Amino acid sequence: MAYDGDSEQLPAALKVLIAGGFGAGKTTFVGAVSEIEPLRTEEILTAVSVGTDSLHGVERKTTTTVAMDFGRITIDPRYVLYLFGTPGQERFWFMWDELCNGALGAVVLADTRRLEDSFAAVDFFESRRIGFLVAVNQFDGSFRYEPDEIRSALDLKPHIPIVLCDARQSRSATSVLVTLIQHLLGNHPSRLP
Repeated sequence: MAYDGDSEQLPAALKVLIAGGFGAGKTTFVGAVSEIEPLRTEEILTAVSVGTDSLHGVERKTTTTVAMDFGRITIDPRYVLYLFGTPGQERFWFMWDELCNGALGAVVLADTRRLEDSFAAVDFFESRRIGFLVAVNQFDGSFRYEPDEIRSALDLKPHIPIVLCDARQSRSATSVLVTLIQHLLGNHPSRLP
């Protein structure tokens, strides 16, 4: 669709979800790569969440996403990625179905301190046949595992990429998105406009 009579096309909008367990770094990831000020729906953890939200491994966490995070990154003049960070707590998972409508693919952000929190996201995208990769967020002080160990622990199929990242660093998070797009081009080319 042309605008202002020029032959230039509006960029295609590509929707990507950033999912994973509570405290895995999704909000940080979206903020690190977004070229706009990200929309965040973080709220302070309160006494109400005691017994509902386990802080094991993330004891210093003081806020949580209650709806979604939203950011944008322009890949090139043809493509713009719209990033939707999902809430990680089980009580907010009902929103995942709505957020995944029209999604090109997903990043499952994993925290090796709480790797079991990644199972739900992996199952969600596999059951909906949405292409994804697993990005292991390497937190300071966390034990480092080899990608093959992560693959085995999460019972991932051989074609699903596993990458290591630091969600705080723009270059690292951008590299994850590039790997996801390459994976989708190789395995789901019909999904790209």
